[in-house]
Amino acid sequence: MSLGFTVGVIGVLFLAHAAYSTIQYRGLLKITEEEFSGPPMNVIFELILGLLLCMYAGLTVPGKFQSIHPDSEENRCPRYCCIPCLPY
Repeated sequence: MSLGFTVGVIGVLFLAHAAYSTIQYRGLLKITEEEFSGPPMNVIFELILGLLLCMYAGLTVPGKFQSIHPDSEENRCPRYCCIPCLPY
């Protein structure tokens, strides 16, 4: 497993725990009959941390990005190709 994949799994676990904590907090507010005005600050911090970890993993796990320029070397067809390369 790569570091980026592990960081992504940890980020997803942070997001899942934040969702569970919010549901548990709302249940506690229903018992005490208080109004829900938003999640606590520790849940917001957990959401931001999970988002950052998932974004890092999303950018590092896929690997090297390929060029989108039509004239780049990566987009050229090899000469031994039997099927002609047609633009999409």
